[in-house]
Amino acid sequence: MDAVDLAPLLVGRPHVVAHSYGVLGTLIAAAAAPGSVRSLTLIEPPLTCLVPDDPEVARLERIGRAVLTQGMDTDPIELREFLRLAGAPIGDGPLPEEVVAGVRRAHGGRPPSEARPRLDAIRDAGVPVLVASGDHAAALERICDALAEALSGERSVHPGAGHFVAEAPGFAEQLETFLRKSAT
Repeated sequence: MDAVDLAPLLVGRPHVVAHSYGVLGTLIAAAAAPGSVRSLTLIEPPLTCLVPDDPEVARLERIGRAVLTQGMDTDPIELREFLRLAGAPIGDGPLPEEVVAGVRRAHGGRPPSEARPRLDAIRDAGVPVLVASGDHAAALERICDALAEALSGERSVHPGAGHFVAEAPGFAEQLETFLRKSAT
C-alpha cells in the first residue's frame, strides 16, 4: 500500500530519503520503476530477509512482529526492547502517552519480513544508493551491510543518535555529498 501511495510522487525523478519501515515501500515503488528515482538514501530498514541465518536479526524480526501483531499486549520486556531500538523516548516508568499512541497506530501493520522488494531491478538500473545506520544495534548494522551489498550502494555509519540517524553528527554532510554526486 505504501508503494502505491509513493508511485505518483516519483514522477519528477526525485532523490528519495526513506527511514526504517518507510524504506520497504520505497524499495517496492523504486523497483517497479527504477528510472523514476534519481537516488535512494535508505536509513536502517527492517529488511530482515536479507540476513536469514543471523540470530540477532531473527530476534529483531520476532519482537518487531510481536509489536505489530499484539500492540500494547506484547510482552512488556520485548515491547520496551523494541521501543528502545526504535528510538522511542522511554524510561523505566510507564510508557509516555505519545509512545503508546505510536504502538497503537502500528498495531496491525504488515510485518517487514513479508517485504521482498526486487533489489536486482534497482541495482541493475544503476540507481545510486546510500545505506546509512546509527551503530546502535548489531542486527541493523548487518541488515544495512547486506542491503548496501545487494544494491551495490554506498554504506555509511553515523553513531550518536540511535535509530534517528538523520540527527547524528556527520549525517547531513554525508547526505549532501551523496546527493550532489547523484544530481544527474
